[in-house]
Amino acid sequence: MRRYLFPVLAVLFSLSLAAQTADPETQYMRDNYEKFEYFIPMRDGVKLFTLVYMPKDKSRTYPILMNRTCYNASSYAGYNTHGHPSRYLVQDGYILVFQDVRGRYMSEGQFNNMTPNIPGNDPKNKKEVDESSDTWDSIDWMVKNLKGNNGRVGIYGISYPGFYSAASLPDAHPALKAVSPQAPIADFFFDDFHHQGAFLQSYAAAFAVFGYQKKDTTRQDWFMPELMRMYGKAPKDGYDFHLKMGPLKNFTEKIHHDNFFWNQIVNHPNYDTFWQKRNLLPHLKNIKPAVMTVGGWFDAEDLYGPLNIYKTIEKSTPGVTNTLVMGPWGHGDWAGEKGKSTHNHIYFGDSISTFFQREMERKFFAFHLKGEGENKLPEAWMFDTGKKEWKSFDVWPPKDIPPVKMYFGENGRLSLNEPTDEKAVFEYISDPAKPVPYTSQTEGLTFTPRNYMSDDQRDASRRPDVLTFQTDILKEDITLAGEILARLKVALSTTDADFVVKLVDVYPDNHPNYDHNPKNIIMGGYQQLVRSEVFRGRFRNSFEKPEPFVPGEVTDVNVPLQDVLHTFKKGHRIMIQVQSTWFPFIDRNPQQFVENIYKAEEKDFIKSTIRVYGSSSVGAGGEQTPKKGF
Repeated sequence: MRRYLFPVLAVLFSLSLAAQTADPETQYMRDNYEKFEYFIPMRDGVKLFTLVYMPKDKSRTYPILMNRTCYNASSYAGYNTHGHPSRYLVQDGYILVFQDVRGRYMSEGQFNNMTPNIPGNDPKNKKEVDESSDTWDSIDWMVKNLKGNNGRVGIYGISYPGFYSAASLPDAHPALKAVSPQAPIADFFFDDFHHQGAFLQSYAAAFAVFGYQKKDTTRQDWFMPELMRMYGKAPKDGYDFHLKMGPLKNFTEKIHHDNFFWNQIVNHPNYDTFWQKRNLLPHLKNIKPAVMTVGGWFDAEDLYGPLNIYKTIEKSTPGVTNTLVMGPWGHGDWAGEKGKSTHNHIYFGDSISTFFQREMERKFFAFHLKGEGENKLPEAWMFDTGKKEWKSFDVWPPKDIPPVKMYFGENGRLSLNEPTDEKAVFEYISDPAKPVPYTSQTEGLTFTPRNYMSDDQRDASRRPDVLTFQTDILKEDITLAGEILARLKVALSTTDADFVVKLVDVYPDNHPNYDHNPKNIIMGGYQQLVRSEVFRGRFRNSFEKPEPFVPGEVTDVNVPLQDVLHTFKKGHRIMIQVQSTWFPFIDRNPQQFVENIYKAEEKDFIKSTIRVYGSSSVGAGGEQTPKKGF
């Protein structure tokens, strides 16, 4: 288990369980920084462990650059920042701070996933605390007690630390001048553990990290022993493992019965007040610090968060510096540099992460925390994943790229901007006993999935339970920029189903292979997944109050696919796929309405005949997505 899962954990959380070696970056830290440890008191008396690196050069003052984490601040104690922050920021000179959030590792208190925000941060209120207040108290202590600081503070972080960065924005401390939420979670019902209300079964192993509360403070990581206790030897075939496990209730009984976060998810299957209170977006208003939100177009975990945090701030506080950066990365990949920038089998260019670190992130913090350089970052700096180049925009979604509407036609034809036969009917049988795999390759038990976001869809397009539509060979480039919304008209033989919609770039048959790929990966005819999303049909009218389908009744189901910037090149084709299982990325829908899918029995899972009508369409570009609960 350690051999399989540790590399994934290391990439995700930048933790190191091995002894540190004297690599150049570590040596630079030792030569130029002094290390201190503090326990900073919060307003309710809880003390948070805080690791501080102070520049040895005392000839000038420095801004404070802070990372708040639930992934063990002590892992940075060996003069190694693990790429957080980048070497450019380390060498530019900042007071570097790493802090355990309450209830994690060396910090006191009780850990809470996505702690609900309490509006109106009042330092005199000693009882009500949240991530905003803990950040406020920490900053207040640091600017008063860390000698040689210039009174300006920045916060950054990737994934959960990205959420903690964004959570510092409501009622921010006056010294907080620059915040960079990177791959941030915004709402756990739409990010990470759920997508549009569907549970991500592929995250089952992650509960060892997020649902376990240590009794005492510790510097030791506990998730590997927890994983061993939960799963034992790592299965080599995750699809087979999850299918044999059966309904989710078996996870409760056999593995996660004492995991507090698992039980919270099981007991709150709908978007009730428990989840609503943990939604950060309604609290992002009247923002004072400058914000640069960063995400990856191929981030399987947190694509919803970056896009919606940016859009929410743009609408609530239009005058604030609010920049969005979206690159050709998986989850957090911009923090490292491999030279050749790839995702799964697709090559995008050289040193793309270095370009971001040097030209975007570095300049953002230098201007807002040091007053160096100019505030010339564009409103949105977005990577076109088809043309494989950066583009800047004054507004996102852009208004100068025309939207495109796609329609389903007979014989698998996909029509652009011209409706086809609305009376056409396309039918497939969805069988939860034989679900569609989410990846073309066999994967073992994953901590969280990554590569599928640009994977080859040829295996899926050959299945009878996947509807596939594609255009003729394109005679000119077509760019899709902005939101995507599939407006499906469907009829079921049962009372519930999921709907997965995928946007695919079909490569020409003569496309050359990439040098970095193994020989069995053929790029000629490759069907690259560009954007995809799942929607749990029961939530088509309300995420809070699910409804069964009426068998045989034509029903509207809208599937938001998030945003995209992708140019389908001349000689390629555009493809749309529709299916109802995607396993084990998402859990299986029983396909008959039950009150709580997490408690469904084996007998509840049945086949469903699903019809999709020719009056369906997929719109891409501009603003497409309706509000929640549409």
